[in-house]
Amino acid sequence: MSAACEVNARATADGGGLGFFERYLTLWVALCIVAGIVLGHFLPGLFQTIGRLEIAQVNLPVAVLIWLMIIPMLVKIDFAALREVGQYWRGIGVTLFINWGVKPFSMALLGWLFIGGLFAPLLPADQIESYIAGLILLAAAPCTAMVFVWSNLTKGEPHFTLSQVALNDLIMVFAFGPIVGLLLGLTSIVVPWETLFLSVVLYIVIPLIIAQGARTAILQSQGSAGLVRLLERLGPTSLVALLTTLVLLFGFQGEQIVAQPLVILLLAIPILFQVFFNAGLAYWLNRKVGSPHCVAGPSALIGASNFFELAVAAAIALFGFNSGAALATVVGVLIEVPVMLLVANIINRSRGWYEQGVNLPATETH
Repeated sequence: MSAACEVNARATADGGGLGFFERYLTLWVALCIVAGIVLGHFLPGLFQTIGRLEIAQVNLPVAVLIWLMIIPMLVKIDFAALREVGQYWRGIGVTLFINWGVKPFSMALLGWLFIGGLFAPLLPADQIESYIAGLILLAAAPCTAMVFVWSNLTKGEPHFTLSQVALNDLIMVFAFGPIVGLLLGLTSIVVPWETLFLSVVLYIVIPLIIAQGARTAILQSQGSAGLVRLLERLGPTSLVALLTTLVLLFGFQGEQIVAQPLVILLLAIPILFQVFFNAGLAYWLNRKVGSPHCVAGPSALIGASNFFELAVAAAIALFGFNSGAALATVVGVLIEVPVMLLVANIINRSRGWYEQGVNLPATETH
């Protein structure tokens, strides 16, 4: 292990791992699926009323829930960390290439291959394009908050992780809409451009401004301790909002899911391929360019994980509660934690192999 990794492993040894709610996210999602299906069956009028609460194709209850999901995560981002980008330029370059040059396009390819091809006879024909759209939305934005947890589990370099996430969030403001529009257009899906860009403003730009404003105000008035207290209070809010959104989603989709449970399994397959392909490619490329393991680990995890909260919001805004796109993004939420824990475990176990074949630049060995 390089000296840099040793120092930062000690620095993150006491950092937070998965909390109770995050560790069992898959279980909570499964319970929300059941709750949504049951409530949707017995209270269909309530869900229809919620579905009609829209302004300019934006569902107001969902918009509030999405803000409650996303803003606490964006408060964690310190854009001052961007000054660290040059120090880890190899790992940054690899991660940017995976996140913006590979992942959305590989997911679209996998969607066309599996959902549009191999599995098409097993899926409802009128939803196939919508499923592919949901997969594209899932892959088009890199993960934000959970990345800090995954990085900590692999003893990742914290300054690299923070600067990478800050840079990705900045790029996401400008790149998410065009990439989604391009890939949806290539799949012959009609792109509601006004709704797409409204989603970017509502679910990326405005939450980012609010979150950074709150972060700055807290740091100026209460210091870093005040920020830690704020994040501790906001954390459960984000998860509760996510789970409430899923209850609403399955309240609308419940009857379809009960009729075709195989759909969830089939949608999970291209997502799993995408995670392992992009994580493996990022890990291997970091080894080739000489990044230390404490950079390669979080780089691979950032390359593999998705900002599923944004994907869910965009899918609902673009295609509606009852769409295959919304369902596809929820499958990403369902498998996120167990799959990323597996990837983190593989990264930890392969440290010896990684460090035997990497030649660290002199500036990164002390």
